[in-house]
Amino acid sequence: MSGLGERALGAATLLKDRGETIGVSESSGGGLISACLLAVPGASAYFIGGAVTYTRTSHKAFLAVPDDALTGIRSSTEEYALLNARSVRGALGTTWGLAETGASGPTGNRYGDTAGHTCIAVSGPVERSITLETGETDREANMWAFVDAAFRLLEECLQENE
Repeated sequence: MSGLGERALGAATLLKDRGETIGVSESSGGGLISACLLAVPGASAYFIGGAVTYTRTSHKAFLAVPDDALTGIRSSTEEYALLNARSVRGALGTTWGLAETGASGPTGNRYGDTAGHTCIAVSGPVERSITLETGETDREANMWAFVDAAFRLLEECLQENE
């Protein structure tokens, strides 16, 4: 198995063994979370779909989040990540929703977050969100750090729900 699949293997195995499904909304991860899940053989048993919601345009189109749902919420926050996790879960009818939003680098985002900042959320029978600050400006390294943090959080939530 490739490095992609190895990153998702724990979560993928739990999802597959339990007959549960997942939908993904990612931003600064650029699709790597979905790619990792899809690299595990048998992904069609648990992976329903995902979207890179990098802009407000794609966020509205893929997640159907109305403008009024964003009142008082800004991108790259735990609250926004949780909204996205809930939205992708609802849009796809999955057991779990996983969302990531942040600033991969080499500079920060327009909201004032520095490079290496991301918020990740899981929505399902267990809901949780986290913020990660890598302190790094390397875009690709940050993207992989975001992916690894997303799978740690997802596995924790899956295990808590056993």
